[in-house]
Amino acid sequence: MLSATAGLVLVNGVSYGLLLFMLSSGLTLIFSMLGVLNFAHASFYMLGAYFAYALSGVVGFWAALIVAPLVVGAAGAVFERVVLRRLRARGALAELLATFGLAYIVVELVQLAWGRGPVDYGVPAAFEGVLVHLGGIAVPAYRLFLMGLACAIALLVWVAFRATRAGLILQAALSQPAMTQALGYDVPSLYTGVFACGAALAALAGAAGGNVLVTEPGMAATVGSVVFVVVVVGGLGSLGGAFIASLLIGLLQTWAVTSDATLDQWLSRGGAGDAISPLSFLSPLSHLSVAQLAPAVPYLLMVAVLLWRPRGLFGVREG
Repeated sequence: MLSATAGLVLVNGVSYGLLLFMLSSGLTLIFSMLGVLNFAHASFYMLGAYFAYALSGVVGFWAALIVAPLVVGAAGAVFERVVLRRLRARGALAELLATFGLAYIVVELVQLAWGRGPVDYGVPAAFEGVLVHLGGIAVPAYRLFLMGLACAIALLVWVAFRATRAGLILQAALSQPAMTQALGYDVPSLYTGVFACGAALAALAGAAGGNVLVTEPGMAATVGSVVFVVVVVGGLGSLGGAFIASLLIGLLQTWAVTSDATLDQWLSRGGAGDAISPLSFLSPLSHLSVAQLAPAVPYLLMVAVLLWRPRGLFGVREG
C-alpha cells in the first residue's frame, strides 16, 4: 500500500511525464518523417499556452483548447512550406539553423505581445479546487484530465500512424519517398501535414499544461531541452520509446524534487571518503541534496542510457 506522499509523487510524476510525451510525440513525428531536429518545437508549445490563454477569455477554455493547436498547426505548416521546403536541398544543417532562428523570433514576439512576466492562465472553473480521492490520496481533478488527454493522444497517434490508410502512406513516404511520389502521392504535402501535426501536438501540450505549469516567456527554454532528452533517451524516431522515456523522466524528476536525501548519505555508502574510491571526486558535492540536483536528473539519465544503448531505448533511426 502506497503512502500518501509516495502516491502524490507517483501521480505528479505520471502526469508530468504524460505532458512531456504530448510535447515530444510531435517532435518524434517530425524527425521520423523530415529528419529535422526542430529547435523551435518548444516554441510551438509556448505559443499554444499563450494563444489558449488569450482565447479562453473570449471563447472559453474548451474552445481555446481546440482552436489554439489548430492556429499553431497552421503556422507550422506555413513555416514548413515557405522556409523548410526551400532549405531542404541545402541539407539538415540549414533546416536546423532555420528552426533555431524561429525559436528566438517567437520568444521576442511573445514578449512584445504579452510582456516579460507570467500571465494569469488558470485551470478552468469546472476543475478549480476539485479533488478526486484515489486510495486515500487527494488528486486534483485537472491532473487526472491531463493524464486522460495525454493517453488519448498517445492512442490516437498510434492508431493514425499504424492502422489507417494515411498512416500507411506516411510510412511508405518515410522509407521510400521516391516510390511513393511515383505512385501519385504528393510527398512534400505529406511532409507539410506532418510538420503541422507535430506543431499542433506541441501547442496542445501548452494549451492543456500551461495552466498547471507557469505560462511565461521562458517556458520554452525550460522544457525544450528536456523534450530533446526524452527523444534521445527513447530513441530517435520511436513513439513508443518517447512514451516510455517521458514517464521515466517524469517519475525520476518528480521523485528527486521531493526527496530529502543528500549526496553525503549515498557517497558514504559507496566509500567515497576513501581516497582511492572511484566516487571520491564527488566529495566536494556531498553537501548538496537530491532535490537541488533534480534539474540535472534527465541529463544524467540520458548519459547513462547512451553509454548502454547509443541509439536510445527503442531507436529506429540513426541521428
